[in-house]
Parts: sequence; C-alpha cells; structure tokens
Amino acid sequence: QVQLVESGGGSVQAGGSLRLSCVASGGTFSSCNMGWFRQAPGKDREFAAAIYWSGGSTYGESSKGRFTISRDNAKNTVYLQMNSLKPEDTAVYYCAAYMRGTSSWNSWGIGTLVTVSS
Repeated sequence: QVQLVESGGGSVQAGGSLRLSCVASGGTFSSCNMGWFRQAPGKDREFAAAIYWSGGSTYGESSKGRFTISRDNAKNTVYLQMNSLKPEDTAVYYCAAYMRGTSSWNSWGIGTLVTVSS
C-alpha cells in the first residue's frame, strides 16, 4: 500500500474550475494505478476517474467531458482537473491507488471537500 494525501479542494461557483492533487509515498508510483472517487452527502462513493501505470485512463459517466486526470511520475502526483463544475459535483473527493499486478483499490487518502455553489 501507499500513503496518499489530497489537496486542492475548496469552494467554487458553478461553471468554475478546480484542480485536485494527490501525492503518493511509500511505493513505486510509476507502478501504481491511480484514481479519484467522490462521495456526496447521503450517497454512495462514486468512481470519477482513473489513470493507469500504462498511461491509459477511464472516466465515470458524470466526469466525461469535464474532468481530466493526469499524472506526473517525477512528482509522485496525480491530478484531477475539474472544469464546468456543477452543484451536483459537491462531494468529498478521495484519491485511491492499487499496484500493478493487483486488482482492487487498496490505498485511500482521507479526502478533500469540493463545494460548488449555484
């Protein structure tokens, strides 16, 4: 497992943008598959985006076209650029990871709150 620390959350008006960052430590970052999940009040945790050790990426339905995930292996950091934010994007955003060769998200950060006002 790796240790993950998120940052970049905050309050923004609808239509605005935020960039979340997640710094990983304690593992070989370039071999990690990295992801972002979110959990809104009273709702289940939802997949937002993932970027794999190979460089490929996938997005949840609510993220497509507005969010972009990227990684900087030299900085052990994964980013989530969020544009055209909507009030329904309000949630705690969690960074997650799993190592190449495994198959389940087994490392989690403590989350960062994003609040989008209308």
